[in-house]
Formats: sequence, structure tokens, C-alpha cells
Amino acid sequence: MPRDFQKYFIAIVPEGEIQEKVTEIKHLLKETFNLKYALKSPAHITLKMPFSWDENRESRLLGRLSHFFSQELPFELTLSGIGRFGRKVIYVKVCDQEKLRQLQKNLGLFCRTRLQLDAELSDHRYQPHMTLAYKDTKEKFFEDYLRFIKGKVPAFSMAVRDVALLKRENRRWYVCHRFALAADIQDSPINLS
Repeated sequence: MPRDFQKYFIAIVPEGEIQEKVTEIKHLLKETFNLKYALKSPAHITLKMPFSWDENRESRLLGRLSHFFSQELPFELTLSGIGRFGRKVIYVKVCDQEKLRQLQKNLGLFCRTRLQLDAELSDHRYQPHMTLAYKDTKEKFFEDYLRFIKGKVPAFSMAVRDVALLKRENRRWYVCHRFALAADIQDSPINLS
């Protein structure tokens, strides 16, 4: 049977207010400047860049990732301010990154050893962020984009309790599975019997 490889990536995908507000800003950028590429995926913080996986073996991928994430503890993150990579990418800055960086480092090692995925430059030089615009930005209008969104992105705090596997279908990315992180000991009921 021929293998049917699909593209996947792993990310923190917030729900609720953060997802709504960041998506609203992406839509404003589309309406004002026709920047639409960032709308091909939900607002997210990438942990593992896109990789190919045999879709017929997706259940194996889900099982291994589920086991990995069940051993990682939840943590808190703050998003605040706007950042940029050169004159091409605009993003929401991710603060208090120590636990996030450790999760990404652990995941990178797991992906190399258990999933046999190649390490990438982004695995070694991880810069967590939540993208607002990229790929279809124009250098000559870059300062206009920044002025436009200045003040439109509030600070957010979020509890990271799960991590998502996203899958590419019809040129868009969708959350195909969420993996719960380990239950925090403080949150677990104590059984005294």
C-alpha cells in the first residue's frame, strides 16, 4: 500500500478570548493590507515546525505524543507587546519563557529519538512567538503594518494545560488532536483513605 504523507506541526493553541482577539487582529490586517497568509492557521505558539508523517500511521503518532505530553506539567504564560523578525514577520511577544523553552527542548529531543524526525535550526534557536503576519508582508509597507497594530494587542495571561497537533488539509491548518499535560499535583484531589 502506498504511503500517504501529510504535514503536521505541534503548537500551543489557545482557546477563548486570546484566540478570538488574535484572529480579529489578523482579519483587520487582511481587510486593511490584504495580509491573509497568517489566517491559514489558528493563533498558536509553535513547539515543533511542520513535518511529514504517514497518515496511515497517525494513531501511532497520537499515541506517542499523548504519552510524552502526559508527563509534562502545565504552566502559565504571558503574551504582551509586538515583536518582529526583520521586516517580514510581525508577532505577539511571549513572556516568561523558561518553562515553555524547557517543554520545547524536551519535545525536540523526543521527536528526534522517538519519532525519528530531523532536528531543524528552529529546534536549536527557538524564539517563541504568536504570528500575526508573515510571508505575504511587503518590506516597503512594514512600518505601516506596525503602526496600524500598535495598541491593538492587549496583554494576555494563559494557562497552558494542553498542546495541539495540527494537520494541513486543503492548504489550511486545523487542530486534529489535543494532548492534556500532566495533572498538576496541587490541582489533584488528595485521597486520604
